[in-house]
Parts: sequence; C-alpha cells; structure tokens
Amino acid sequence: MGPYSQTVAFSHYNNLSAQLPVDPATGRLVAGGVKEQAERCFKNIQEIIKSIGHEMSDVVRITIFLQDISDMHAVNAVYSAFFPDYVPTLTTVAVAALPMGALLQVEALLSNGEGTIPNAPQAGDLVKIASDSRNAPTSHLSTQSVAFSHYNNISAQLPIDPESGKLVAGGAREQAVQCLKNIRAILENIAVPFDDIVKVNIFLKNLSDIESVNEAYRAFFPDSAIARAVAYVPARTVVEATLPMDALVQIEAVVSHGDGTPPQAVEDRHGIVINAHNTDNAPRCPLSTQTVAFSHYNHLSAQLPLHPETDEMVAGGVKEQAAQCLNNIKAIVESIGHAMGDVVKVNVFLKNIADMDAVDEVYATFFPGGVPARRVVGVGALPRGAMIQIDAVVANAEGTPPKA
Repeated sequence: MGPYSQTVAFSHYNNLSAQLPVDPATGRLVAGGVKEQAERCFKNIQEIIKSIGHEMSDVVRITIFLQDISDMHAVNAVYSAFFPDYVPTLTTVAVAALPMGALLQVEALLSNGEGTIPNAPQAGDLVKIASDSRNAPTSHLSTQSVAFSHYNNISAQLPIDPESGKLVAGGAREQAVQCLKNIRAILENIAVPFDDIVKVNIFLKNLSDIESVNEAYRAFFPDSAIARAVAYVPARTVVEATLPMDALVQIEAVVSHGDGTPPQAVEDRHGIVINAHNTDNAPRCPLSTQTVAFSHYNHLSAQLPLHPETDEMVAGGVKEQAAQCLNNIKAIVESIGHAMGDVVKVNVFLKNIADMDAVDEVYATFFPGGVPARRVVGVGALPRGAMIQIDAVVANAEGTPPKA
C-alpha cells in the first residue's frame, strides 16, 4: 500500500508502519463507521505482529490518530478488546486529515526480545517493565511508562492535575508546565533523571501557542548541572492537533534506560552514553538537538524545509520542500557516520494530505527500496508555515559506549 515496510526490526524493537483501516484482500477502506475502521486497524497490526512471531502483549506503545476527537471513546472500546489485560503506553490525537480519507490510523511500537544484531550479545527474553506513579494521571487505557531493553516509552501526558483529575487552570504555558511535571513524576517513580529524555513530541491545539510552550520548556531543559554544562536538549517534534479533554498541550517522551531491563549482561547494562549531535549542514535549533543517539537507535528532530545556510524556507512547492526536509535528514544521518539505508522509521506531516503523491515521488529517490516503516498524517498547520515536516528514527548498530 505504499513505499514502506509493514515492520522494520532493529535490535530490541520493531517499528510498525501506521495502519489504515484497509482490507488487505481488496486494498480499500472497510465499510462502516469508526468502530469498524478501528477494528480493521488493530486486526492489521495483529496480523503483522503474528507474522513475525510476536504477540499483542509485546506492544509497548500505541499511537491513535483520529479525524474527529469525539470518536475517541468508540475507538477506546475497540482498543480495550485487543489489550484486555496488559495495556501499553498510549497517545491519542486528532489531526486534520488521514490518507484515503480514513477516520483513524493506528501505529504500534513492538518489543523484540531476541534482538537482530548478529555476532553480538543479545539478552533474549527481556522483561517488559510497566509502571505507574500516583503523582501523575493514571488511566485504565494506558500504562504511564513501559521500559524494554534500553528505552522507556512514556504515555502522552495531558495537563491534568493528578489530584483533581482535571485540566490545570491557565493557558498554554501553564498546561505545558503541568504536562512536563507529570513526565517528571513518572520518571522519578522509576528513578530515571529528567535529562535521560532523548526525544520529545509536543502536540498543540494551536501552533500559535508555541512561544508560550517554549517558555515553559526552557525551564525544564536542561535539567541538571551536567546537562547545562553541555547545553543538552532532546530531539523534538512539534505538531498541531486536536487533543483529548480539549487540552491546549499534550507531550510524550522517549527516555533512555541505561540499566536495561533484565536479563541484561552486566557489560551491556551500565552507563551507556547519550550522544547528542548537531551539524552545520542542517538547520539548528536552540531548543532541540538534531539527533540523539542512545544504545542502538538515533532519534532525529523533525526537519522543516529550511536551507541550513540561510534558515529560510526553500523556494518552490511541496516537492521542493519535501526534498529539502529529506536532504536535511540525510545531512544529519551522514554527519554521524550513517546512511539513509539505516533509517528504520519515517514520520511525515503534511499541511495538505492531497500532496502525498507528489511527496512520494521525491521520497522514492531517497528510499528507493521503500524500506523504512512510515506514518503520514495531515495537520492543520506546521511551524514557519511549511507544507511538510519530517522526522526519523535511525538504527545505530555500533551502539553508544559505556562511560569510561
């Protein structure tokens, strides 16, 4: 159904392409409403997972993109049927448009206990650790944090006061502060420092609120003296979306987990270094690092179609903008000694979903084999008025070394 793989496994994770409610026999959207479409999305995920010898309980994160946020409750009922006991981390947002006019699209990240790297120590049968803190909002639909191998995935946090269960008072700045406080509480519960965050995804109801959110963000990053000394900030993506509870802000995070989850060989566990890197061959941003490597993955910040020398939007239409986004990603990937063939997951955000065919023409020149898993969504607005924004996850076979 497109220039991508259904799932790309590397090391201890499988990255699945976002699944549309498409009947694999016909290649068309299934008949019915959002309930029927949700069932088809999850069945597609289930079939992909079975095809690689895994189970739904190996899922560590689910992301649901809706056309209409009011459909969330109907979709949650379907979701619960596929996760009757264990629940993964969860993010739910509504976007402006989805491919094929679908009502929803569902994406999964899957643990891969056996690993994929040949001739290297693989723990095998790693334990998935799910945890909740009373100091952050809880939900029967999601686990706050699910750790597997050397990463923790955090459920998207709404600006909810955990004591009252209600949105905090104030505007986007106050809501961003509460989201980040909730993430901090979750990390404190599992004894992980705040500066171990490697990637942050910020969902805003109104992109125009970004400066207010950035004001709050700067108060949390960098967090420690060590991080301040090197001006460390995570990789970051900012997206406009409609959010549950009519919130103005929702934030999710991916966190490094140096100790790993057992069983981990002692020599593979302790003090793995976070490698943050920027290159002058791609646009720089003081609030994000272009790529943050930890263990066997690099997480890249979302790239806008900005020329790195001028920091201005490139001339032309969506094809030219898509090419610039991918050229920026290529420059970042090559600056850390990797190649585009190491990309395992691509996330494409479009101002106009109808531009997808034009973008695919450009995309195919960067990924001629169509190998990475992929997600495409249409959004109401992008930073700097861009037509497209792209981020990526890159395999890091060499890993990041333990501290000397």
